[in-house]
Amino acid sequence: MEGFIEWLKNHFLTCPSKHFLHIDCPGCGMQRSIVALLEGNFTESIRLYPATVPMFLCLLFLVLHLKFKFKYGPEVIKITFIIISLIVVIFYIHKIFTYQLI
Repeated sequence: MEGFIEWLKNHFLTCPSKHFLHIDCPGCGMQRSIVALLEGNFTESIRLYPATVPMFLCLLFLVLHLKFKFKYGPEVIKITFIIISLIVVIFYIHKIFTYQLI
C-alpha cells in the first residue's frame, strides 16, 4: 500500500483553475485529502477537504445499496449528496473569506 500512496503523491493531477486562473476551485485539496486518508491521517484529511470522508461513506452506502436494495436507499443517497454539496459550498465560501484561495 505504501508504494501506491507514494505513486499517488508523485502523480497528482493539475487543477486547470489553479493552473490558468491562479485560484483554487471548489475541489482543490481533494487529492491531498484522499492521500492523507489512505495514510490514516483522518484529521489532516478533514482539514484539507472536509467533504472527503462523507463522499467515501456515501460511495460505500451506494455500493451496499446496489447489492442489497435498501428500502430508503435512494432517499438516503439524495440527502447525503445534498449534505456533501453543502459542505463543499460552505468550505469554498470559507476559503474565499479567509483569503485561502491563492
